This record gives sequence, structure tokens and C-alpha cells, in this order.
Amino acid sequence: MSDPGGPVGDPDGPVSELINSPDLAAPVGFSHAVRAGDTVYLAGQTAQAPDGSIVGTTIVEQFDVAAGNLVTALRAAGGAPEHLVSLQVFVTAVGEYKESLMALGSVWRRHFGRRYPAMGLFGVTELFDPAAKVELMGVAVISGP
Repeated sequence: MSDPGGPVGDPDGPVSELINSPDLAAPVGFSHAVRAGDTVYLAGQTAQAPDGSIVGTTIVEQFDVAAGNLVTALRAAGGAPEHLVSLQVFVTAVGEYKESLMALGSVWRRHFGRRYPAMGLFGVTELFDPAAKVELMGVAVISGP
């Protein structure tokens, strides 16, 4: 589902399209994705189930769900994993992330293949949902409608 964005009354039409997938938990105060031309900005995705609950207790389990949610948002915007050019990973436990690199690599390849965009890992004290351990934000570049 998408909504027009951009300046009200813009004679050239909206400068961006707000996109919210019905397969994800309903966003409150944000959009799952915003497409501006060929660029898609993907909002932070956690291991949130469609009912809003956090799925999984480990970084690996939560990364798996969050990655699936990010791909769902990307597909709703007309993109695919190979269009991802940048990814930011926010975690509440950097040590657990480092200890889980082998398992995280398997999860990564299942969702994104063997292509690695520009990435950053950020240790944070807390995410919006206290049960969340990981949040993924990304940027993709796609072409066509």
C-alpha cells in the first residue's frame, strides 16, 4: 500500500511515495519505505511480527526476522535484495553479535545472497521496543516503475 508524499499542491506531483506493506506490522508515525525516484529509503525494521510482538530472543533469531521484514518492505517498494546499496545494523549487544557471526552469515545469505552493500554496525543501549535486540535500516537503488 502506498501513499503520495511530497509538498502539498506541488504542480509536478509528489517528490516521493510512502510505502507500507500490509504484510508488516502497521507503522505508527513512520513509513516502512519511501521511494524518491530510483532510491528507496527503508525504515528501521526489527523482529516485529505482523501483530507487533517481537519474535526471537537471540540476535540471530531476531536478525532473521528483521532481515525478512526489510526485504518485505523493499519488495513492496518495487525492489529486491540485490538493489540494496547501504545497510545500518543497530544492536543492543555487540558482543553477542560478534559471537554469532557464523550463524548471522548463514541468515544473511538466505535473505540477501552473497552480495554485501556498504554496512555499518552500531551498538546502542536500547531500541524503541525493549524486547528488540537488532534493527536494520537500508537504502536501495532501483530503476523502473
